[in-house]
Amino acid sequence: MTVETVFTYGAPDLKFGAGAADEIGFDLTRYGARRVLVITDAGVAATGAPQRIADAMKAYGVEAEIFAGSHVEPTDASLRHAVEVARSSGPWDAFVAVGGGSSIDTAKAVNLLTTNPGELMEYVNPPVGGGRAPSEPLKPLVAVPTTTGTGSESTTICVLDVLDLKVKTGISHGRLRPTLAVVDPLLTITQPAAVTAACGMDILCHALESYTARPYTAFERKSPEQRVPYCGANPVADMWSEKALQLLARSFRTAVADGDDLSARTDMAMAATFAGMGFGNAGVHIPHANAYPIAGGVRDFRPDGYPAGEPLVPHGMAVSLTAPEAFRFTFEASPERHLRIAELLAAPGALDAEPGERLPAALIAIMRDIGIPNGLGAVGYTGADLDTLAAGAMKQQRLLATAPRPVPEEDIAGIMRRSLILWG
Repeated sequence: MTVETVFTYGAPDLKFGAGAADEIGFDLTRYGARRVLVITDAGVAATGAPQRIADAMKAYGVEAEIFAGSHVEPTDASLRHAVEVARSSGPWDAFVAVGGGSSIDTAKAVNLLTTNPGELMEYVNPPVGGGRAPSEPLKPLVAVPTTTGTGSESTTICVLDVLDLKVKTGISHGRLRPTLAVVDPLLTITQPAAVTAACGMDILCHALESYTARPYTAFERKSPEQRVPYCGANPVADMWSEKALQLLARSFRTAVADGDDLSARTDMAMAATFAGMGFGNAGVHIPHANAYPIAGGVRDFRPDGYPAGEPLVPHGMAVSLTAPEAFRFTFEASPERHLRIAELLAAPGALDAEPGERLPAALIAIMRDIGIPNGLGAVGYTGADLDTLAAGAMKQQRLLATAPRPVPEEDIAGIMRRSLILWG
């Protein structure tokens, strides 16, 4: 095998800080945009933030309409609906996503499918979808996160549930990356504690997985047209992941306990963006691959802090539920990196454990402190579900290819089994 010697790095333009969202109208004029669609969800719309952002655009001669129909945890059905609305009311010069990863991912799909031919499933990653690449340029997309977690404002990924298949998958292409990320910590103040906890675990796993990913030099060399956004751990992604972990160690617990602490909220917003800049290039692996079937197969679990109604395992929560066991499994591939993470997280007592137990112990300490459920059993899964969950995770080969060691299905099933109850 001829080994890879090249890695790639990409990120959106970034505007960060309290009050940054007030300047979006000016930013849109730089792209020549005069008519834009603001994409959000009903919960975020109820805070008034999307309307305030839209109203502020008028001072710069930008006309904005609001679509508040994004689905929390997007589905193929919700994305098709959003695309139909955008197509019927367009054309648009640009899109502005205001909300969590769900709204930003919805905007990515709308941008893709209003500028390119074809339908949704043609672009979804194989083997679930056709893996088609966009043939036409996309419009400018300004991503304005109101939750601190997904890092979707930095990445090339659009995540969705395919309802008929009960599987979570995604669309991945460099053209989906937002043009500009506007990160305003003031927009995150209203985020409930339970949402902060779940989203924060997503940040944490983004940083952990990209930092422990298979190094880019361990892949077979690609030709230029074969290069993908997820290229493996590399020095630039490592830098962002380490900084995100330091910010999380300082502020994660505080942000959950006291949502009005603007300093902690600012740290979390910055950690989400930094982790996005890391994993958006290096990639994620086992915990995220496991999360897709965990979220897709939920039966009756309804978490605090999220809209009432449909059963839901939030993405960040789903990612976290197998993370301690996943990193116990990957320890042997890069002990020094796992130990470095445990050191950065500085969890009380975790550094006294045996080397291979330090990172799992640090993760469990955080999860207990912020109220994450105690394993898969706590969100409704049993031993009878393990084969189905493992099979669903194995469909995420795009992610598992980035794991630092091979992950056959029996090992995935073992990680799932040991994650039914994580502590106690």
